[in-house]
Amino acid sequence: MRGTLILTMLVSSFLSYSQDPYLFIGTYTSGTSKGIYVYHFNTTTGANKEVSTLMTPNPSYLCLSGNGKHLYATSEEGTGGSVSAFAFEPSTGQLAFLNSQSAGGTCTCYVTEDKTGKWIFAANYCSGTLAAIPVNSDGSLAPAAQVIQQTGQGTDTSRQQSSHVHSTILSPDEKYLFTADLGTDKEHIYAFNPAQNIPLTSAADSVASLAGGTGPRHIVFSPNGKTVYILGELSGTVDAYTYDSSNGRLVHLQRIRSTQDSFRGDPGSADIHMRSDGKFLYATNRGTSNTIAVFAVAKDGKLEMKQLLYAGGKHPRNFVIDPTDHFLLVANKDTDNVAIFTIDGKNGLLKDTGKQISIPAPVCLKFLVP
Repeated sequence: MRGTLILTMLVSSFLSYSQDPYLFIGTYTSGTSKGIYVYHFNTTTGANKEVSTLMTPNPSYLCLSGNGKHLYATSEEGTGGSVSAFAFEPSTGQLAFLNSQSAGGTCTCYVTEDKTGKWIFAANYCSGTLAAIPVNSDGSLAPAAQVIQQTGQGTDTSRQQSSHVHSTILSPDEKYLFTADLGTDKEHIYAFNPAQNIPLTSAADSVASLAGGTGPRHIVFSPNGKTVYILGELSGTVDAYTYDSSNGRLVHLQRIRSTQDSFRGDPGSADIHMRSDGKFLYATNRGTSNTIAVFAVAKDGKLEMKQLLYAGGKHPRNFVIDPTDHFLLVANKDTDNVAIFTIDGKNGLLKDTGKQISIPAPVCLKFLVP
């Protein structure tokens, strides 16, 4: 009888977790990390359970395919960056390696897939290049079809001696690919045609220039597609732009700090996301701050800071909002933890739950609803 009860409890626990979304965690593997970690995450309680792991070198950024059957990961190596493809089985939570292709540069730090599932775009920080990589019918990757070299330098002589492409992000309608160049203080905009063998061409208004020393890193579009927010790693600022989807043009709207006005340290701003209703925006700061900023978004797209709090650890490189907008999780690389915050449904403010996931050097978080 007791054995039957225990078995029933175990089955019940498994069924409960199996219905929760998957949480994928990418890490740096120079220490004790196992590579990519797969968890179940309960969006009601914040409880979590490890499902599987897969060793692959420095999967510092992850991307899930639209159908949830494949995962793509950068391999952030200084001597030769690459992107790897993995098959994912939602019924078991297991990843299986498919293949790897050169990303057309070094220090590959970002990867994204288009909605057609035909293209992967990779950003290479050290070489200042971006690559368009075709996706085969089985989810594996073909050799890069297009590699674009960006050039120039910025005003910060220690960080901006040359181009440093830090992200490749598609517009909501996927007419354009936006690439943030930390080294040149520019946001490059490319017209995207998935039907072409060479899919990227420079748009008419193809470059948005930011203030010297901004160091643009990541961007986010508002849910209505009318506003773009660019996070500056070096300046600790968010620049808001109106976006014209007919031509890809950006028009500057506002510049606001993601740190306290009195802050004089290294902001090291890292990641930026919006809640799904578009009413609140969040941004992390690493450097000497280790904070996450909360902004309210006005109807015209302008921001007002509402909260600045400790990120629950050191070096908050990346964060993610769960599919229900109930939790915000922060990957703190230097303290080997993923901090779990609740999001207030009305005012968007964060509260540290005290719960965390202990993982060596976490740097990227992605959710998948099975």
